[in-house]
Amino acid sequence: MKFAIGYQLPEEDEEPFTEIVRDFREDVEEVYFPWLDMPSGRSPMTMRDGVVDWNGQRKLEEELKKFKKMGIKLDLLLNANCYGRNSLSQHLKNLVCSIVAHLKETTGLDVVTTASLMIARTVKENFPEIDVRASVNMRIGTIKAMEYVADLFDSFYIQREYNRDFKRIREIKKWTDKQGKGLCLLANSGCLNFCSGQVFHDNLVAHEAEISAMNNIEGWNPSVCWNYYKKRENRVTFLENSWIRPEDLHNYDTYFPMAKLATRMHAHPRKVIQAYCEQRFQGNLLDLLEPGHGPIFSDYLIDNAKFPEDWFKRTSTCDKKCHQCNYCSEVLKKVLVRIGLHG
Repeated sequence: MKFAIGYQLPEEDEEPFTEIVRDFREDVEEVYFPWLDMPSGRSPMTMRDGVVDWNGQRKLEEELKKFKKMGIKLDLLLNANCYGRNSLSQHLKNLVCSIVAHLKETTGLDVVTTASLMIARTVKENFPEIDVRASVNMRIGTIKAMEYVADLFDSFYIQREYNRDFKRIREIKKWTDKQGKGLCLLANSGCLNFCSGQVFHDNLVAHEAEISAMNNIEGWNPSVCWNYYKKRENRVTFLENSWIRPEDLHNYDTYFPMAKLATRMHAHPRKVIQAYCEQRFQGNLLDLLEPGHGPIFSDYLIDNAKFPEDWFKRTSTCDKKCHQCNYCSEVLKKVLVRIGLHG
């Protein structure tokens, strides 16, 4: 299995992202990236609070060219959950075609990942050589869901909530192979499984630039997970989510040729990439995930070295009826360690 890693536009005092990629070149299949300040599944890349990085496009394109010279594929993210009034517009269609054509000519482009059916259709019709991939944010986790949009997508990210459901994975893999479709997974999501607020949150992110300019209410975090984990009795839910430990990733080799690592907004992308490439990690598991939730866990960490030997087998074969089981509660007692007592 190789990896798709999320690009960061480095600050002046940060190492170029190309250096990280070069160090792990043998394990990196793709680099995925947004386009400047266009809405995507994360914050705009070149503009914050009205402050624009005017050299952003130049720096991005320079690094994309270096990735291509290394033989790495490029994946353009057009994966915002909403494009507002432009969602079905000729304007958005023209913009997408303009960006894709520009990148094909200047840096090369191999994949477009999107959550928009309109964008998928636009790329499919105008650039048939580009792999059109369904974003993980579409929550496609059944064969039926794939069948409905099979004419629009060449590959799919499986719904992350099913990362530990191997019966489902085998069924979907059999179907995608038969249909000539690609299948990928997201390995290090820190999000809650089946989060009730995901659509709401994804819409907020898509409109982040305009929302941040408003006089918004204060004293409330709209992210479900940050509020939920504040109650210590809910922390066991962390173990019940979709992330995969680096040590367990080899179990997925048969089904997924590539795993996505969420690193676009991560404070230490090198740490994440190294851990999964080496398939081992000594430290706080929260540090590998995006979001990491370290601040909520306060003076505690999740010691990755303390997971029991049967962790993967138990969590990948259980019936997922977490409200009827106490296995993760018992594991939490072992892995949740007060900072200062670590190791």
